[in-house]
Amino acid sequence: MFAIVGAAGRVGYSTSLALRKAGQPVRAILRDAAKAARLREIGCEIALADLKDPRSLAQVIDDVDAVQLVIPVSPTAADPAGDMRRSIQSIAKTLDQARPKRVLAISDYGAHVADDIGMPSLFRELEARLTRIDTHFFVLRSAEHMHNWGRVIPRAVAFGELMTFQDPVDMVQPTISAQDLGVIAADLLLRPDSGNDLEVIHAEGPRRYSASDVATAVSQLSGRLIHARAVPRSQWKEIFERTVPATLADLLIKANDAKNKGGLVDVEPNAGEVRRGTTELIDALRPLLSPQ
Repeated sequence: MFAIVGAAGRVGYSTSLALRKAGQPVRAILRDAAKAARLREIGCEIALADLKDPRSLAQVIDDVDAVQLVIPVSPTAADPAGDMRRSIQSIAKTLDQARPKRVLAISDYGAHVADDIGMPSLFRELEARLTRIDTHFFVLRSAEHMHNWGRVIPRAVAFGELMTFQDPVDMVQPTISAQDLGVIAADLLLRPDSGNDLEVIHAEGPRRYSASDVATAVSQLSGRLIHARAVPRSQWKEIFERTVPATLADLLIKANDAKNKGGLVDVEPNAGEVRRGTTELIDALRPLLSPQ
């Protein structure tokens, strides 16, 4: 039995679907029963649990062979970093007791960096805590998801400018579709035991893209000429804090500074395996644009 924590999300659903296509039993662990329908349709068993409640989580993973974890950062929490840390501690406490044969945690590019670089540093904490659990552990570090560009696409189509925190706009960055990441995760969960207690794998798309590449793809999909424009660094704090708490804004600012510096939010040097998805950027963005 494979337990997928956060199965209703893009990555969790993709992993669940890939495992079901391989004929494997999947227990989809959700917080909200309203999101269960499409998981039931593909034959998943549904279980409800709260990440911050070790007792409820233990009840639904006690008898499973493998667990996949996607721990989201809640943008609505007053302290998103603290909220994520509480989820990490709760899950770790549960896994310490349940000890499934395999655990796969979705982490982040840059989680190997010792300095504070914002969001990737939270995933460094996740890895440090979970890798102490006595089990076969996969750390699957993910490049940024392609669908994250969906937040700025409507404005780009409306005004002809794709606003970005990537500077310079022609610097390529690693990215991956959430669907590909889920498929890669499922493949790792199914592959034979390597004999190693810990395996760190990086995952990104078939090639790297710049903000200018995104603007070109959106131009092709929308039929309107769009240019990428970097948001001045001096405006970042004000822009982020319009929509997210100050603590999350700080994490995002540090992460974008690290990306723009280059070489930090990237594959760990000498880390070994890098898996590549097959979905090109334009195909990942296509569903995000309404027909023009």
